[in-house]
Amino acid sequence: MLAFALRRLFVSVPILIVSTFVVFVMVSLSANPLTPLIARNPPPPPRTIELERIRLHLDQPILERYWHWITGVLQGDFGPSVQSTMNIGSEVFGRFGVTLRLIVLAMVVALILAVLIGVISASRQYSKFDYTATFFGFLFLSMPSFWFALVLKQIGISINTTVGDQVFYTIGSSSVVAAGGFWAQFGDVLGHLILPTISLALTSYAAWSRYQRASMLEVLNSDYVRLARAKGLPRWTVTRKHALRNALIPLTTVTALDIGSILGGAVVTETVFQWQGAGAFLLEAIKRSDVYAVEAWLLIAATFIILLNLIADLLYGLLDPRIRYA
Repeated sequence: MLAFALRRLFVSVPILIVSTFVVFVMVSLSANPLTPLIARNPPPPPRTIELERIRLHLDQPILERYWHWITGVLQGDFGPSVQSTMNIGSEVFGRFGVTLRLIVLAMVVALILAVLIGVISASRQYSKFDYTATFFGFLFLSMPSFWFALVLKQIGISINTTVGDQVFYTIGSSSVVAAGGFWAQFGDVLGHLILPTISLALTSYAAWSRYQRASMLEVLNSDYVRLARAKGLPRWTVTRKHALRNALIPLTTVTALDIGSILGGAVVTETVFQWQGAGAFLLEAIKRSDVYAVEAWLLIAATFIILLNLIADLLYGLLDPRIRYA
């Protein structure tokens, strides 16, 4: 397994290099980072513009600029930002820390709901519960993520207005003033996570629960499960010990493939709830044509996706001991 993981990581390096290079070229050719500086009224002296051009390495060819950036990343330098006072590395890692707590919590909630409802729906096929779960699954699946987030935000505002107190937090990832010690700050952060997590988790759960139901139905109708039932084992024991582990393999694959979509959904959700996370960082960098900031975001996001896909591949061996890593 260790050799397999190392091989996968080794293969992922060219993928990271190609993806970062393509984005670097696209962002570099899309706009001029010096446009806001040139458009000032009154305009700055030509010498100032030229110094900024040199600082951002715009006086170099694209290939040379990319090589300068990628070698700097290996030394912990993510390049100069259009905002001269901003350190791209510390800023992007801090922003991703805010976003990851939303993504991780939303994925945990979505997976728990998908497994529970998928297993119960398959065990009670064509029952009222199955039809109800199917209805709500397709309902959440058909909702655009930004629209659903806006609806939840308006519901939270309406409840706060009706009650006359702060029941749901609808703006920001934490309060500006956080006092009262660790647990007070923890409760404040958790309170700001409720609505964004619901928004991101339910849209992900809707698709995953359908995969889990279909996979569970296939496993429940297999010969070895029928044999276990014929031996007189309780229904719940058969479902939990013999069927569930194999039925989780397709869900693991789908979850790994959807990580990129979840990250994109987090960007939209953060925008609606006005979080200063990785999503806001990316949008701000794109508006400024800040090539190195966009590249840093992509590098961290791609690394995160590759690592989670590797974890998903390793989980196959735990779910099904028959799987061997060549």
